[in-house]
Amino acid sequence: MPKPRINLRLATDIYAKLDKATQRPGATKSAIIEQALREYFDPEAKSEWEERILVRLDAFDIRQGEIERDVGFTLEALGQFVLYWLTRTDPLPEGEREAAHALGQRRFDFFIGQVAHRVCSESNVAQRLKSGP
Repeated sequence: MPKPRINLRLATDIYAKLDKATQRPGATKSAIIEQALREYFDPEAKSEWEERILVRLDAFDIRQGEIERDVGFTLEALGQFVLYWLTRTDPLPEGEREAAHALGQRRFDFFIGQVAHRVCSESNVAQRLKSGP
């Protein structure tokens, strides 16, 4: 029994894409449209795609939760350090403040340089924590 024949009207851009796709060897307009309709009407094909997307979204959600946890740990550690430093550091006498500020600036510049170097290198703290002991 021959296949039924239908007449379609397509948007110009869709037709151009269909026409371009038929330039490949063995591809026909009928076969492409038939495959598209088969996938459109097959609920299992849709559920496969949905399942694959859900798996990827679940993995993304897990990674996002790990990032949020790590940022929380980092903020808590920084907060504890600042609290300890502010409550345990004695104020400087007036005559020593300028020298202390200059020393502090040099130490800060060195610290920032070290952080930049470690973040750019493969041996940063986050990588070591991720890989384990």
